[in-house]
Amino acid sequence: MPIDDFSLSASQCRAARALIAWSEDDLSSAAKIPKATIARFEAGKLSPDEQTLRDLKESLEAAGVLFIPENGGGAGVRLARPASASIDTDETQTVQYEEHLKNDAPPGAGG
Repeated sequence: MPIDDFSLSASQCRAARALIAWSEDDLSSAAKIPKATIARFEAGKLSPDEQTLRDLKESLEAAGVLFIPENGGGAGVRLARPASASIDTDETQTVQYEEHLKNDAPPGAGG
């Protein structure tokens, strides 16, 4: 049952939910699929039809999951980087971390 060029596996579905901290109820609400169907699929007791798999995948993707197809390293999931995410390159600002605020230099050690 290919979705695009790969199938959604039960383990990918479980891992995707774990990445975004979704319960079966959360996925059921988002995908409009009965919780029992999701539970049986993830337990390996049901092979859903293509539309059900597509609905699951699209709901998880909308929540920020990227599905990685089998590419020699195994199929998987990861969190998508938000489009607004960028590397902070403003070198004019100083960032001080709390653990570095304590003065642990010996007395008289100036700089």
